[in-house]
Amino acid sequence: MSEAGADSKFDAKSFLKTLPDAPGVYRMHDSEGKVIYVGKARSLKKRVASYFQKNITHPKTRTMVAHIAHIEVTVTHTENEALLLENIQIKSLMPRYNVLFRDDKSYPYIFLSNKDDFPRLSLHRGALRAKGRYFGPYPGAGSVRETLSLLQKLFPVRQCEDSFYRNRSRPCLQYQIKRCTAPCTGLITAKAYADDVRHAEMFLEGKSTAVIDELVSKMEQASEKLDFELAARYRDQIITMRRIQEKQYIEGEKGDLDVIAVARQGDVACVQLFTIRNGRHLGHRSFYPKNAAQQDENTLLSAFITQYYLNTAQQNKHDIPEEILLNAELDDIELLSGVLSEQRGHKVTLRHKVRGDRSRWLKMAIHNAQQALTSRLNTQATLTQRYEALQDVLELDECPTRMECFDISHTMGEAPVGSCVVFDQNGPLKSDYRRFNIEDVTPGDDYAAMHQALLRRYKRLKSGEARLPDILFIDGGKGQVTQAYKVMEELQIEEVLIIGVAKGPSRKAGLETLVLSNNQSTSILPNDSPALHLIQQIRDEAHRFAITGHRQRRGKARTTSPLEDIPGLGPKRRQQLLKQFGGLQEVARAGVEDLCRVQGISQNLAQMIYDRFHTDGVIITK
Repeated sequence: MSEAGADSKFDAKSFLKTLPDAPGVYRMHDSEGKVIYVGKARSLKKRVASYFQKNITHPKTRTMVAHIAHIEVTVTHTENEALLLENIQIKSLMPRYNVLFRDDKSYPYIFLSNKDDFPRLSLHRGALRAKGRYFGPYPGAGSVRETLSLLQKLFPVRQCEDSFYRNRSRPCLQYQIKRCTAPCTGLITAKAYADDVRHAEMFLEGKSTAVIDELVSKMEQASEKLDFELAARYRDQIITMRRIQEKQYIEGEKGDLDVIAVARQGDVACVQLFTIRNGRHLGHRSFYPKNAAQQDENTLLSAFITQYYLNTAQQNKHDIPEEILLNAELDDIELLSGVLSEQRGHKVTLRHKVRGDRSRWLKMAIHNAQQALTSRLNTQATLTQRYEALQDVLELDECPTRMECFDISHTMGEAPVGSCVVFDQNGPLKSDYRRFNIEDVTPGDDYAAMHQALLRRYKRLKSGEARLPDILFIDGGKGQVTQAYKVMEELQIEEVLIIGVAKGPSRKAGLETLVLSNNQSTSILPNDSPALHLIQQIRDEAHRFAITGHRQRRGKARTTSPLEDIPGLGPKRRQQLLKQFGGLQEVARAGVEDLCRVQGISQNLAQMIYDRFHTDGVIITK
């Protein structure tokens, strides 16, 4: 390792004479000693010298060179070693002039604990140490949750925690909504459960056609035995699998491959990644690099490939596919292919000229990258900044793409209404807003009202009405957060971060306290924090939506006659009753015998009318 000293002006000419004609990594420092750029080179002498030529036209490079105070170099044995070292140092030092992608830390998988008597399916991140089968990697946690939700509908293999499973004495809600067969209470035989597990494995391996053939055979056998209920269940599974197959399979494609396309517009770029395993499309994700200004597609793709695949701390050989399709030719394609092949233990091919089905998927990735970029540019800059700030504050692996917030509104316990508002990366998603009229709770019991609204909402989401949020905000403190946690535990929903937004002592904006569900810890963000502004926006929208719903319900209740919901008292009898007594006030004061004198009003009906207006001796009219 060699170093150039920091003088008032960097002496490039003297420093270049000390550099070897060998592969390695160079680190450029500014006058404060901070690393501003890290690069690799086949020849350190030639590469570093290229920065100090007189005819440099790239404005960003000229600016960077002007800030150089000294340069460090590390000589490596091979160019492959230089590439790996460059990737490690970029991720650890985060230099301001390098193209940077957020480090996802680990890829999500679907884990099947097939060593258990009744195996469990779950989302898994991190090292693959537990005994069982891992399917993936998936491009994001959202893709894993979507697949797990599909599997629950097709093959109801349990997804609950082992601690929850071992302590059941009766079936849980998942059994009632037909998302589990309740092996915890012995409502399914080990053989039948094993069949569901085997079918789920085959589905995750991309063998849906074989599963369908087997289900068709079982459907025919059930029909011959006149077990039409079982036959109908097999039929529904076949229909669902056919529809999934239409959406997720690539006709004619086999094996593992990733499709990567980059789109640029001005100083903003988007890299789109499509993940295909065992011939099945697992999903796609968008990445937005920092410092992408004036960088060409070649540079952006090379930076993405090294930072995404060469994560040595978490690397698993199955994370790198056997083939990667690109929408641009790379200058260092042979180097990247060699390093990826070495990491994987098998040959990895990078292509940019493809035909047939591969060409169709590459075009789709390009189109999605352009669409995602357009959407990002159209979104207000402040909103993007707030989402990224929220990700940093909460230390999330990924930027949240869907958030929901709940609030309860009532007037002294009257006409309580729960609201649910939804935000995605483009802001409010009003088509997914929901209201819940709260019933059968003690007036003013906000905890019970919140529990009911959450249970109704996420029971529907578990049944497939919409996808689960990344973050669930609750307008309230620790009590409301506890109710949310209980609902999530009851429905066996994981991977949803629950945050309570409690008002400050003076109930002024900017003094909110955040309550986290995992340990009930609290946090107060600065009142100029973009993350807090986003939380306030979501909370205020939920509050507005709840108040509007409550006022509508309260107004309807106050203008509705108490006679309208009495069984057996139709419009004609109500009209006759009001005419006979001269109005609602007189009906309320009438006794049971007086009411019986009206034609069509029986003794039982008169008693119900009387009870409607009298509670503990108090006459009620509204």
